Amino acid sequence: MKLRLRDDRMEALQQRAELEGISMRAVILRAVDAYLARTPHEALVCRAAKEQTAKWNGLLERLK
Repeated sequence: MKLRLRDDRMEALQQRAELEGISMRAVILRAVDAYLARTPHEALVCRAAKEQTAKWNGLLERLK
């Protein structure tokens, strides 16, 4: 896999990796891991919110 970044993002990534004393690859892997861990929960919350909004739409409209 190849990852192409704008110059400013590449520079920021290099600086962050140097600051943390790790490789740019490690910074990217951490970011991917955090994204993958967060996404399922956010999707569940979003789906539940949509379902509840549809369920209680009439009441919500009356409360406006």
